[in-house]
Amino acid sequence: MELRALLLLLLCFPGLQAQAPPAEERRREGGTLYVQCPYTDKTYNYQWKYWCRWKDNRCYQQWTSAQYQSQTTDRITVKDDPTAKTVSVTMTDLKAEDSGTYLCASTSSFIPLKGISLNVFKEVLQWELDTLWVQCPRSIWGYSTTWCRREGQTECRVMASIESRSTRSNSRAPHDRTSMVYNDRLDTFTVTMRKLQAQDTGTYWCALNSGHTRVIEVVLSVFKRTQQYTAKESGNVSVQCQYKNTDYKAVSKAWCKEEAGTSCDILVTTSSGPSGNQGTSQDGRVRIQDDTQQGIVTITMEQLQAQDSGVYWCALHETSALSRMEEVTLKVSKALSDTEGTSQATPLDNSPAPSSNVNTLILLSVVLSILLILALITSVVLCVRLHRLLERTGNQGAEDTCDNSEGTAQLGSTERRESSKDDSKGLNHNNLDLQSRPSLEAPLYCNIEPSQAHRKPQGENVEYAVIAFNQFPRNDAG
Repeated sequence: MELRALLLLLLCFPGLQAQAPPAEERRREGGTLYVQCPYTDKTYNYQWKYWCRWKDNRCYQQWTSAQYQSQTTDRITVKDDPTAKTVSVTMTDLKAEDSGTYLCASTSSFIPLKGISLNVFKEVLQWELDTLWVQCPRSIWGYSTTWCRREGQTECRVMASIESRSTRSNSRAPHDRTSMVYNDRLDTFTVTMRKLQAQDTGTYWCALNSGHTRVIEVVLSVFKRTQQYTAKESGNVSVQCQYKNTDYKAVSKAWCKEEAGTSCDILVTTSSGPSGNQGTSQDGRVRIQDDTQQGIVTITMEQLQAQDSGVYWCALHETSALSRMEEVTLKVSKALSDTEGTSQATPLDNSPAPSSNVNTLILLSVVLSILLILALITSVVLCVRLHRLLERTGNQGAEDTCDNSEGTAQLGSTERRESSKDDSKGLNHNNLDLQSRPSLEAPLYCNIEPSQAHRKPQGENVEYAVIAFNQFPRNDAG
């Protein structure tokens, strides 16, 4: 590995032993590496400084810099600052093939200043059933090349390998999902991982010598497609799962229930028989339908029961194993009866506080009391005004009928006034019913018709008078 090369440098160049132990710099593809290489007075007189890649026990691909000057080549910049006695190196837009051992060195006797092991890894994000392609560089040609998965700090489990000068790999991966092929057009090795699953998430190496020397590191993350459903007992549920029909059109599909975390108990599968791309479970409650044109699998579960709750897979059904397409979580709850439905309690957070109800009742009572008081006051005022109006109207009528100063009779406690108009005689007659007063001091006079006079007055001082008026001619015009 690269660290072994650095240990060899420590033995060959004692000046490098005084430096800090070499460390591994790990960067993601597309990232930037910044390194500072300090040097002592002994090396200060050397004007040229190098940044080079160490491989096969020699330094090649050199980048140099003079004092107070910088050199930029491709994606690498080297700058020497004699005042700070530091060589600064910047590598931008890092690529996986940049991984390796690098040195800062001085000219003349080639005095190493600092060495690092750079590891640039590929970060790959995939969905389940996707395919991973990785290209390993041609530089490893001639060695036994492997694609392995890192386990722990030192182990790398081989999944596929290719021998020297061979063109095809000997796959050791389960279900033959992994292979390596030499591409003479690109002059590279291509690693292929098909039908990815979430458990494939991990760190992989394209390596030499059965995984002991890393060439390229790949950090793979595989994500599940998930769905969630809720249903009532005795109800039904319908689930749809999509897939790439160009890749998996001819593959049988299955609906299974997850057991013990990784295994899945198959409930129903599609068939290639006369019934077409469909199937029904033994109990008849589960049906599956595969639309190969659209790339959609539809699963229907009927007459659900509480024990149907759990985790299910839409999966590719092959002879070797199941490959999950999507993960479906189903929760079946008991159906409530009518009586239970009417007695459901309201959550505490949604119930109003008791103090709020009391305050509302008090406020409502105050408002109603004020309105009642205003209504009573209004009624009293209207009654008083009406009474005064009636009194004023009664007094005016009495004054118009009898007046003592004009010889009109003064009325007692009861009176009735009638007016009539006789257009033929031009006379106005007033008829009064009087209650006589016991006083005999002054006579009372009143205009009455002769027929209305008492024939036999009894002990009453009554005088009658007949007053005649000449008839005035009518004015028909007026």
